Amino acid sequence: MPGMNHQQMPGMQMDENGLMTMHPGNFLQEIVHHGTSGTSAEPNSTPVPMLMTMKGPWMLMFHANVFLTDLQQTGPRGGDKFFSTNWLMGMAQRELGPGVFTARVMLSLEPATVTRRRYPLLFQQGETAFGVPIADGQHPHDFIMELAALYDVKLGKKTLLSFYFAPMGDPAMGPTAYPHRASAAENPVGTLGHHQQDSTHIADDVVTVGFTHGIVRVEASGFHGREPDEFRWDIDHGKLDSWSARLTLQPGKNWSGQYSYARIKSPEEVFPGEDQARMTASVMYNRPLKEGNWANTLLWGRTRSLQDSSVFNSYLLESAVRFRVRNYAWTRMENAERSSELLLGEKPLPPNFKESPIGRVQAFTFGYDHDFDVIPHLASAIGLQFTAYGVADSLKPIYGSHPSGVAFFVRLRPFSGEER
Repeated sequence: MPGMNHQQMPGMQMDENGLMTMHPGNFLQEIVHHGTSGTSAEPNSTPVPMLMTMKGPWMLMFHANVFLTDLQQTGPRGGDKFFSTNWLMGMAQRELGPGVFTARVMLSLEPATVTRRRYPLLFQQGETAFGVPIADGQHPHDFIMELAALYDVKLGKKTLLSFYFAPMGDPAMGPTAYPHRASAAENPVGTLGHHQQDSTHIADDVVTVGFTHGIVRVEASGFHGREPDEFRWDIDHGKLDSWSARLTLQPGKNWSGQYSYARIKSPEEVFPGEDQARMTASVMYNRPLKEGNWANTLLWGRTRSLQDSSVFNSYLLESAVRFRVRNYAWTRMENAERSSELLLGEKPLPPNFKESPIGRVQAFTFGYDHDFDVIPHLASAIGLQFTAYGVADSLKPIYGSHPSGVAFFVRLRPFSGEER
């Protein structure tokens, strides 16, 4: 790492406009580039669309994903809404002492662009606003999604020691969160398994230590377990009362797998006395194509209440392909257990309410969009996606037998080189 500059930094290339692109050659390079959320990893071959340049000793990076979406859903509990999901991340990186220092801030305007603290998402649950559970809706992200400092030190040719400090950040839990992984990059809405898989991607007061050797990485984190409240413009603070650990393997440039476990202190406001144990396992496969890319994620998430031992599982398969440079097609298939909280709708929980599993729901999403490149270095797409749901028998009287949803959207994303 000593002598890092745009000519010598491994995996970096500069285009004719003075902008850089990132092509990690191995797992250690992929980690140090920090192109994903928190300290998570995707396959080394995964494209990371961003703008990059050098200013003196600093390498500056900016990447973002912005959707303007009109969502319409059928059935008695379906909803319609126009909203924007979005995130913008800036990074600055330089050599410092024996290692590389990275400062990163990620912001979202969703507290303003997702009104009433939710957008429609049939069968979604696990969030709270103003003391009432959110049913059939996904909450907006915090204005400050991540505010972090990272430091990586090479201990040898194949060995790396990493530190991560974040008043708001992403602990070592789960795969790359859905807003940031390549297989979900064209999908404007959240996953039904979010609260079994990656809901900790915005957590308070995160400290992570990681050790990487060759293709293996081990990490441990401490963080504050309570999920952010409905006041999304501030940073919530709390003591480090929760912990997680993650094992990541990168057996080849196109593969990445992880297993993680966490003990989370009182994550939900409506169940303040309930702690959770969470496990996730995932495999990612990415394959560069001649005029595009193919990204895939297979993911399992599980939460268990440490109060009553109730268990909720969720499963996800995502696949997204970019072809003929400007075309994208994708699918997301989910199978998620739901709880009795959904039966109540958005009402205060009755006294002594006990949450329990009531069945599984499935969601099958297919979408397409096309880039028009109206502005240089800004991939501008128009697209649509359709979702069909499979409904548990216990929920059919409330939701109907075959609810569905369709989303029409515009997507904006900065890029340089061939990485979109």
